[in-house]
Order: sequence, then C-alpha cells, then structure tokens
Amino acid sequence: MALTDDQLDRYARHLVLREVGGMGQQKLLQSKVLVIGAGGLGSPLILYLAAAGVGTIGVVDDDVVDLSNLQRQIAHGNADIGTPKVVSAEQSVARINPDVKIVPHNERLTEDNAEKLFADYDLIADGSDNFGTRFLINDTCYRMKKTLVSAAMLQFEGQLSTYKAYLGGDHPCYRCIFPAPPPADVARTCGEAGVLGALAGTMGSLQATEILKELLEVGDSMSGQLLIYDALYTDFRKVKVRPDPKCSLCGNPD
Repeated sequence: MALTDDQLDRYARHLVLREVGGMGQQKLLQSKVLVIGAGGLGSPLILYLAAAGVGTIGVVDDDVVDLSNLQRQIAHGNADIGTPKVVSAEQSVARINPDVKIVPHNERLTEDNAEKLFADYDLIADGSDNFGTRFLINDTCYRMKKTLVSAAMLQFEGQLSTYKAYLGGDHPCYRCIFPAPPPADVARTCGEAGVLGALAGTMGSLQATEILKELLEVGDSMSGQLLIYDALYTDFRKVKVRPDPKCSLCGNPD
C-alpha cells in the first residue's frame, strides 16, 4: 500500500531515516499496539505512538479523568474531568493523527479478559501502576508469545525494559528481575509517594521509542537490560539482567 501525499508530508522526517523509510512507515501503519493504562505513562506513550503513525492502538483503562491526574497525564485536560480516560485519549489522538485507530477498552485488566484483549495486538505496552497488574501482563505475554515493553516510575526514578522471554536464551521475563511484589509497606503508589510530573513524559517517551524500535526491528533491543533513570541527578544506568533459571514462570524451579 503506497503512502498518500498527506502521509508523505506527515511522516517526512521518518521517511528520510534510513532505518525507517517508506517500508518502515508502512509497517508502523499496519502495526497494532495495546497500551495498558492511559495515565502518567500511557498518556505520552499513546500520543507519541499516534504521532508516529502506529495504525491501531488499543487502550485498556477503567478509570475516569480526575483533576489530580492533570499534573502528569497530558492526554487529558480540564474539559475531560469525569470522562473515561480511554475516551479522552481517543479524542486526543483524533486531534493528532487521523491515520490512527484507537480501540478503547473501558475495563480493568483481569485474568479473565487478558488473553482475549491481547490476542489482536502485535506488542503489549505496560503503563500500569501496581505490581499485580504488571505480573499479570508479563505472564500473559509469555504464554501468548507477545513482546512486552514495560515502564514504571515513582517519585524521581523511572525504570524501563523489554521482555521477550518466550524466545528463550538470554531473554528474561519480568519475574526474573522482580520475582515477587515488595512488602505492602514498601510498595507505594504514585498517589501515596508522589511523582514528578515531567518524569512521566520522560519515561513514556522512552517507552514509545523502544516500542517503535521493536516494531521496526531496528537498533538494540532492551531485552536483557534494565534502564534506571534518576531524575534528581540526571543519571541513566543500564544494568544487564539475565534469565533466572529458578523463575516461577520461565525457568525450571525445583
């Protein structure tokens, strides 16, 4: 399918990139990404995927926009307060790129619906804010052989990695790094511990970049590496992580 004249203009800065070009842009337009969460991480992620021309973006979130969200959730505005976040995100994308189809899933991700929701998408993006959901996403992606790009943030620190444990070899899953949730008195949410609003933009943009790389199959994958960003000290660290042979999901526990 040839790009239209409008698309040639819209994606001109992509088309001159050797790693993207016309074939790559067409690949993006045909790609389907499911984003879990339309909050702090999901907002910039969804907007940048839409601007890049990812053709179908599913959004899973059962929450409505609240005034306290607007400090970091840039897909939403004052006029959206009380509106389901998936609806607000869909409206924001419509203002950015008519090429993109948003599929709103106004529901909470659960063990009962995860596989059904994931089935139609090429890649899953985790923008959730709790360990239970992160484990569920990881486990479902492993079983369904779906690539997962996951980000997290709290206060002034963010983390990012890509998980492709279904490939075997040196590819760990999320449980290889985080085998169990931390104790309840340690596992605080952004609502409890706070988060710098702009950090959501940093981590969501990094997550979007890794997703585009995975879809285009360019550059080095973050699989097997964990990126840690400390905003207070402008410090980026990339740590190598390996599969845990005793992982309860992808290893061979005794």
